[in-house]
Amino acid sequence: MNRVAKIAIASALSSLALAGVSRAESLGMNTTGGIDQTLRNFHGTDFTVQQFYAWNGENPDVEGPRSAPPRSAYDVRRIQASIYANRMLTRELASKGVNVHDVVNAEQAANGSITFYTS
Repeated sequence: MNRVAKIAIASALSSLALAGVSRAESLGMNTTGGIDQTLRNFHGTDFTVQQFYAWNGENPDVEGPRSAPPRSAYDVRRIQASIYANRMLTRELASKGVNVHDVVNAEQAANGSITFYTS
């Protein structure tokens, strides 16, 4: 095998390895522990608030708009506690008319914005 082909193969393999690392990080950002940490440290206004809809991922046309899969009651309390721990975020949500007790889920997008789901 010539030298150029070896370099190309090595480059492709290293790119795949790096892509796997960034993918692994993105998978954890919406776990309960990941979103808790994000909400405690979130210092911005780049968020949206949506009504929570029951959704199991099978047929969104029949079930209505897409929504995050539901979390357990314990996870919801953890999310709410993380929001309360961040006074700036609590104030920003209140200024948009959102009561933290109504937040039942949160998801972070790849661009860093957060979507809060309310009941």
